[in-house]
Amino acid sequence: MTEQTDVAVVGAGGGGAVLALALAQKGIKTIVLDQAQGPPTGLRGEILQPNGQQILDRLGVLQTLPPDATRAVRIFHFYRAGGGRLCSIDYGDLPAPYNRAIVTLPNVAHHAIVDAVNKQPTASLRYGTSFLGLMKEGERVIGLTMQGPDGSHAIRAKLVVGADGAFSKVREALKIPAELHVYPEGYLIAILESQELVSESFYYVGHKQILGLFPATGNKVYLFYMIPSGSYETIKQRGMAALQQAWVEIAPQFRSLFRNLTDWSQTAYMPTGRVRTSTWVADGAALIGDAAHAMNPHASQGRMQAMVDAMALADVIVSSLADGDCSVQRLSAYEKVRRPQVTMLQRLSDQQVFYWNTGNPIVAFLRDRVFHTLDRNARLRYQVLSTTAGLRKTAPFSVIDRVIAAGFFPDVFGKQV
Repeated sequence: MTEQTDVAVVGAGGGGAVLALALAQKGIKTIVLDQAQGPPTGLRGEILQPNGQQILDRLGVLQTLPPDATRAVRIFHFYRAGGGRLCSIDYGDLPAPYNRAIVTLPNVAHHAIVDAVNKQPTASLRYGTSFLGLMKEGERVIGLTMQGPDGSHAIRAKLVVGADGAFSKVREALKIPAELHVYPEGYLIAILESQELVSESFYYVGHKQILGLFPATGNKVYLFYMIPSGSYETIKQRGMAALQQAWVEIAPQFRSLFRNLTDWSQTAYMPTGRVRTSTWVADGAALIGDAAHAMNPHASQGRMQAMVDAMALADVIVSSLADGDCSVQRLSAYEKVRRPQVTMLQRLSDQQVFYWNTGNPIVAFLRDRVFHTLDRNARLRYQVLSTTAGLRKTAPFSVIDRVIAAGFFPDVFGKQV
């Protein structure tokens, strides 16, 4: 059996689901495949940055997020682990109405996107379905083969999109070279109940230490704690008391919160990696999100950039289908628009990995000087904030800005506060 569709998307994650919704709203027939049995149900929460909020608003999804599952957060404080405040960032400095971050309960935004996709008559979202391979005529992709609950069959499509993550099978089938780097650090994540309302976010950095706390709805607080990659089971074997004590040494004012870790089911592990590829497009095919450019979570933009990819590619698809041209030359307009910002964010996140994760006291000293400068310098602080928010497409610091941020040169360009 062979089905016909305009676009076949492999992967129903943040990028794939958004792409399906954007295309369906334009009347483009889209089939989305995902090997999972349903939408994600894991522990991981989500911070919707302003650029992601803009996209969900444009798609009519933002207003459907349940108020009792989201929390708007404006203030993010950076502290030295076990010590004093380094810097505070206020999202209120950004243009309204997206002048805040939105913290959601696990998978809330994604489920809202999936619900919207399922309401579209031109979209078909199929879980429990695996990608088997590509169909080609010469070098041009014309569809794919899949394995579903009813067996294997083919889908003939004008365009196939790989949105299937860092270990993308679509990318592999396209024979697109990829550099996959696994960082030596991952994150233990947790969600705890607090006796007291936490309304602002706190981020602690120290000697190879990072601990973040983000308020969620009600009295819930998300934690993420940097640990050596693959050490999650070892940490559990050491016991909760040891983990709680490590947290207390970093952030003693949250001692009572840490006591509410009572079961390992309150935690999960998040590995970190980076993907760089030579190209994101081929004749009749394209990659989005982590399949094209996974990045370290320090950028605060991984999922958001997958959503931006989806919207940019959707615009190109509409014109490409109208002209009957899904060639690599036509699709390259998508990559041309998107690659500069993604490359900048990947480089920025790797720079942050070097400074924030450091165990070198000299590097840590320079890092803390930069934070202190940002706390005083409204111009540089806004440049960093707008980058994190996804609203800036160029690097936040020029060469001279780096010297100013390190405290070696006065800022003659902006006002000190």
